[in-house]
Amino acid sequence: MLFTYKTVKETNSHEITIQKSRFIAHLSRAENESDAQQFIERIKKEHWNATHNCSAYVIGERNEVQKANDDGEPSGTAGVPMLEVLKKRDLKDTVVVVTRYFGGIKLGAGGLIRAYGSAVSEGLNHIGVVKRTLMSIIHTEIDYHWLGKIEHALRESPYELKGTDYLEQVDIQTYVPVEQTTDFQEWITNLTNGQATTKVGKQLYLETVLT
Repeated sequence: MLFTYKTVKETNSHEITIQKSRFIAHLSRAENESDAQQFIERIKKEHWNATHNCSAYVIGERNEVQKANDDGEPSGTAGVPMLEVLKKRDLKDTVVVVTRYFGGIKLGAGGLIRAYGSAVSEGLNHIGVVKRTLMSIIHTEIDYHWLGKIEHALRESPYELKGTDYLEQVDIQTYVPVEQTTDFQEWITNLTNGQATTKVGKQLYLETVLT
């Protein structure tokens, strides 16, 4: 699993008009190639009467799966420039379909490349991009007299507090990037002179909106 990566914020669409042609960028996350293909087929069914439904997706930790489809546009003028936008934005597990309704004015090869690239870029700008960071939930168990010091230290730290349970001891839960787990535990140990007990809980991705 990747410690951190970027992907589209949510499944959504954004439309632009270029020389009277409508270009609708539909973007979504896709954990695998099957997800991407299902999304593409869904958009094609919804826009069955469009002139073209061009697509591209990038899947995998190292972008192992990269596909582009021109759907009848001149070769290399739609799918590839769409894929290049995803790669330049450093997105992973992302699929895009650009639906075109022809407006009567031919754009030429260069115009098509710019149009499809712009549709994806503006779609991402409108819908948004997030950074997903793999976190561990660290449980810190302390006596009550440590509570004020630990809470203050956490507020001043880069770590994000998840919650606090007031039991026989205080159980403070903190989101910690997976690769920083050992550093966090050592920090807590030093902060409490070894009086705290830390336990590593479940892992999950937290998202930060970038655009």
